[in-house]
Amino acid sequence: MPSTASMPGTAAAILAAAGVEEDTSYYGPFLEEREKAALTVPMRIQDAWLHNDADAFARVFAPNGSLLMQDNQLRGRDEIHAYMSAGFDGPLRGASVKGWPISVTFLSDDAAVLVTEGGIRMPGETETARERQIRAVWVVVRQGDDWQLMSHQSSPIYG
Repeated sequence: MPSTASMPGTAAAILAAAGVEEDTSYYGPFLEEREKAALTVPMRIQDAWLHNDADAFARVFAPNGSLLMQDNQLRGRDEIHAYMSAGFDGPLRGASVKGWPISVTFLSDDAAVLVTEGGIRMPGETETARERQIRAVWVVVRQGDDWQLMSHQSSPIYG
């Protein structure tokens, strides 16, 4: 029987194609294959942060995707890439994000809303500081065998 990494559209295949190691503990209770496939979106974003890779970060987004980052509403991969590139070259150098899924809701076969909790960890931190803890809403869409990020917004948990 072939491995799931060779089966198009599976979480393992999506992550392998992106060069991201699958962390099966990330899925928590969301173990149906389509839930796992949709959850590759935040896993790929976490990996891009871990490597401070603005190219990989922007590639997770749909071409017309949007990102609300603090007070900045970014539209399209180019704006998102430029913003994250400046961040990774500046105040976010060495930072990473860590989170986990709270809910996965499918709107159709090709669209889902994910809610995650987590936050930004600055260099050397092993836990997320209270002031950087967030909840995030992700609107993800399936494009062929891949899932892409259409819209992402996060809000602080503690003010």
